[in-house]
Amino acid sequence: MSLLHKLAPWSRKAVLTLSALRQLSASSSVAKVRGPPAGCSACPTRRRIFLGSPDPLVACAARHYSEDLPPLQREVRIKKLEGDDSGIAEVRMSRQRARNALGKVFITQMFEVVDTLRQDSQVRAVVFHSEVRGVFCAGADLKERAQMSNTEAEHFVHRLRSLMSEIAALPMPTIAAIDGFALGGGLELALACDLRTAAASAKMGLIETTRGLLPGAGGSQRLPRTVGMGVAKELIFTGRQVDGEQALALGLVNRAVPQNQAGDAGYREALSLAREIIPQGPVAVRMAKEAINRGAEVDVATGMAIEGMCYARVIPTRDRQEGMAAFIQKRAPRYTGE
Repeated sequence: MSLLHKLAPWSRKAVLTLSALRQLSASSSVAKVRGPPAGCSACPTRRRIFLGSPDPLVACAARHYSEDLPPLQREVRIKKLEGDDSGIAEVRMSRQRARNALGKVFITQMFEVVDTLRQDSQVRAVVFHSEVRGVFCAGADLKERAQMSNTEAEHFVHRLRSLMSEIAALPMPTIAAIDGFALGGGLELALACDLRTAAASAKMGLIETTRGLLPGAGGSQRLPRTVGMGVAKELIFTGRQVDGEQALALGLVNRAVPQNQAGDAGYREALSLAREIIPQGPVAVRMAKEAINRGAEVDVATGMAIEGMCYARVIPTRDRQEGMAAFIQKRAPRYTGE
């Protein structure tokens, strides 16, 4: 019997305390396991959840723990908007005491959220934003990291890199709303999104070199693709932080606005941007994202072929027919995503 199951014979209502979870994460026996616990009927294998994790039992435990929490006590959760904003989903980050630091439970819950969004065809745009005032995401949880061996830390960063890749691969447009600090892994999370809005007073930077590290969750690859090689090297080599206005000038964010009294100007601007996206044909927008992302990694000729493949997938849709009909009839189109 595994250490995990000695602690708790799982049922759907099983509860694992955070102290027990920390004991699991520190256990060398857990780190040796490469799959979900055998016979755990409450935890079917889900490759995306365990991808890149050196301690899938801990990931499993964290998932069971997080599923038992009331929604408002979760560190990461989804809120689907309604009414005129139907089609917009918010990923709300609320790890209050740790400033949304990227800890094990936070990452596990973010994997769950991304997995849910990927399968939801009704979501047309996603806004990632913080419910912790003054911070988007402070980066790595250094207290947790200090308890890891070198091997455990390497595997943990691999899992974090996999999470950012999963966010980047979401089929619908994603927007990071930066209203405070987005440092290290926090900026890497924002870079994994398609678009970024920021308050002018926000602070962001890949500060890993100031800690004797380098960006390890995609930052060294996504930042140059966003702001250009020279600017990216300068920001990474120096560990410099920039504010929202500077980030806009560099092309790091799409929009920067003055902060308001509520401290959520970046979020409000992200909602405004999402509202410009959701009236458009959802299949067309998703295919446009795929064409852009896949085309950016290849030569122009191959990119043209990718564009043609994506275009061909839009032609037979009802949305395309609706778009043409609405144009002819001089009315707003009513897209259904079909």
